[in-house]
Amino acid sequence: MLTAGLPFPLGATAGPLGLNFALVAPRATRVELCLFDAGGRSEQQRLALPACTDGVWHGHFAGAQPGLVYGYRVHGPWAPHDGLRFNPAKLLLDPCAREIVGRYDGSDLFLGHVPGQSLQADARDNGPVALKARVTADLPPLRVARPRVAAAERVLCELHVRGQTMRHPAVPPALRGSYAGLAEPAVLDHLQGLGITTLSLMPVQHRADEERLLKAGLSNYWGYTTIGWFAPEARYWSGRPGSTPASEFRALADAVHARGMELVIDVVYNHSAETDELGPTLSLRGIDNALYYHLRADDRALYENWTGCGNCLNFAEPRVVQLAMDSLRHWVTALGVDGFRFDLAPVLARRGGGDFDPRAPLLAAMAQDPVLSRALLIAEPWDIGPGGYRLGQFPPGWLEWNDRYRDTQRGFWLGHGAGLGDFAHRFTASSGEFRHEGRAPTASVNFVTAHDGFTLRDLVSYTERHNLANGEDNRDGSGHNLSRNGGVEGETDDPAVQAGRARLQRVLLAALLLSQGTPMLLAGDEIGHTQAGNNNAYCQDNATTWLDWPHADTALQRFVTQVLALRREAAPLRSASWWPAGDAPSGLRWLTPEGLPMTPADWERGDRPALMVLFDAPAHEVAWLVLIQAGDEAVDFALPPGAWLRRLASEDEDPPRRPLRRAETLPPATLWLAQRMRDDNVTEATPN
Repeated sequence: MLTAGLPFPLGATAGPLGLNFALVAPRATRVELCLFDAGGRSEQQRLALPACTDGVWHGHFAGAQPGLVYGYRVHGPWAPHDGLRFNPAKLLLDPCAREIVGRYDGSDLFLGHVPGQSLQADARDNGPVALKARVTADLPPLRVARPRVAAAERVLCELHVRGQTMRHPAVPPALRGSYAGLAEPAVLDHLQGLGITTLSLMPVQHRADEERLLKAGLSNYWGYTTIGWFAPEARYWSGRPGSTPASEFRALADAVHARGMELVIDVVYNHSAETDELGPTLSLRGIDNALYYHLRADDRALYENWTGCGNCLNFAEPRVVQLAMDSLRHWVTALGVDGFRFDLAPVLARRGGGDFDPRAPLLAAMAQDPVLSRALLIAEPWDIGPGGYRLGQFPPGWLEWNDRYRDTQRGFWLGHGAGLGDFAHRFTASSGEFRHEGRAPTASVNFVTAHDGFTLRDLVSYTERHNLANGEDNRDGSGHNLSRNGGVEGETDDPAVQAGRARLQRVLLAALLLSQGTPMLLAGDEIGHTQAGNNNAYCQDNATTWLDWPHADTALQRFVTQVLALRREAAPLRSASWWPAGDAPSGLRWLTPEGLPMTPADWERGDRPALMVLFDAPAHEVAWLVLIQAGDEAVDFALPPGAWLRRLASEDEDPPRRPLRRAETLPPATLWLAQRMRDDNVTEATPN
């Protein structure tokens, strides 16, 4: 029997006298708590929540303990044109579930409507197969001190739990593809040895794959179909005795923190796995459809689709903001993450009418929250809604993925027409987008490749996408890749083509890792991983996306390690402050290959994509010089005054240090980094 209990906190909460249940469903007429056996297959008891306070249904179950498996049946009107889709025949997942039992299989038994008739309620009971929650005990307090990497020192690496570990020879087979596998010393040794400070995991919140993929024998490998915002994805749990998905994830966070590294997770609050009006009823749709989703004003049976995924959560509603805030705090305080990358983040800042507002309720709530205001917040600053491209428009304190940096680097180095001015603007952290309201250069997350698109090796090996394995007739994925194949599409044994591709990979990595801003490396690029030209491998949970450790390009790995070591050494190249304009004693200077200040005419010329970037300093300090040559013909450079020591030359796998002459010739597609020696060390750098 249930007593009234409390309307807070939301979800199922264990206390000394039993369990308290609270569910937001203001338009419901009745809510039933359904209790199941440990496997979630057999319904044991059905109890009506006895109280409703301010739209929160709640009850206390005396004597109940963690481990209990439950779901909800929510009663109310079935009136799709009014936005109401209550159907008590469908068991619903608590959106605050911290552990989820079962897996959506794509069958039509999960539909709230009759198959093929979206306006008619389906009376079939799906209780035995529905997703359910298991009540969990609280995890112990964090045992390892949480690091905080300085903004100028941060180097992100985007990676996938399974992709990183499934083919790693040093990970025990039983742990491959799991949180525990990612925490293995050999895996973290590699990342830390490269110079990565911050792991950015692709989605690890519990997901439900799309019906189409399931029927095709595929899955949403990337994981952008969330249905449980508090629960770690159970598919990445090793199943080791004595552990749970949550405890194993927390152990991963502890292992990362023990190395002084940060852990960021990619989160999907813009939409849910319930998709559009033809999709399944798993949780929010059946709990209170009109509360949780943006519905179309002309027909509330339909959903706004600013995400391209069928629906959008409505963060103009305080209770939806609360769902996101509570889950984000849970991942920080209980599961140990240090920050979040928000998928299609403009949706989070859309008001009820769809207008983007950087002071919208959810963003304002995070800004003032004592936990989340200290977390690392990264936006993917675009969606497909009206005015959906918002690069540089998120509030101070946020970082943003900078796709214009990506396109400029590809265009500049791979011969697609990016000019010197565009290159310089992106190389110095895109001040046009980010230099306002006190934002720092580090707000720009610079990347050349990410999960969405070609890998770095494929970027220089393919001019066309090769996505037939996805089952969409090669229509999916971007057709605008700004790539370059070197004359041969795909893999080749031609040593000249191979050498050219290796050269382009090195120069793109060098430019990325030495730019102002926050660099982000795609895991696997440092070892030459290929996806055989698939630039949208979202449904490929196989060797296409699992990093190919047995064939790792160890020379490229060493090169990345060297460049990141130079980034740590050369403080001006990772400045957290904008460079002053004008002729300051110490500052940034743009020079022609002849060593003269760049003029407007020099910036405009399109026949010679070459220049120098001088990070100047007084004679008793170290200055740094970046020589950039993206053309197809060699270019002569006249170096600025001083004794210069070359520290990096991207045309070589392992270039030696050497003093530079007053005049040097750079071969095509090359970046050099040199340091000017202090007066007391000039002899070390003087050429013979």
